Amino acid sequence: MSLYSLFVIALALSLDAFGVALCIGLNNGIKRGTKVLFASSFGFFQFLFSLVGAYAGFLFNTYIASVPEIIGGALIAIVGGMMLKEGLESKDECPLIKPGMFIVLGISVSIDAMVIGFTALDNISSNLVILQNTLFIGFITLLMSMTAFIIARYLKRITVVSKYADYIGGIILIIFGIKIMFF
Repeated sequence: MSLYSLFVIALALSLDAFGVALCIGLNNGIKRGTKVLFASSFGFFQFLFSLVGAYAGFLFNTYIASVPEIIGGALIAIVGGMMLKEGLESKDECPLIKPGMFIVLGISVSIDAMVIGFTALDNISSNLVILQNTLFIGFITLLMSMTAFIIARYLKRITVVSKYADYIGGIILIIFGIKIMFF
């Protein structure tokens, strides 16, 4: 997988975390340490879930059956469609910020990373390359989350902005899934 393709995947996956981080950042009661905790959680779980997905995909392809590129591309496009569906659902309020919520939100924005790891990162034969790719995905998510918190300082009055992150991420994943299936 090229660095460009990996970057596009990482960027698309990180947009869920970006939207949630933007929403959290719009809350005036959130302190800097809490923002770092949320961003770190988002990056860690994106890394962990894409790593688990990559190894699960590798084991599935090795010992059960190979997942053809058309099925893998279709699954990625379906994840994109699910992100679009999430964007269409009402998100008028930010998630409640309670103790331990950074873990719950970190997991919830990272579930799609497992599917992407299973379908897009499973054909890599080197453990080091899988680790590097999944670390890259987690790092991009960390950067995007921190960027969202910085942007939120300036967008405190425009709460509708976080809604569009799901749309953009979903469209990118659908296009990438179609690219895998047909090109």
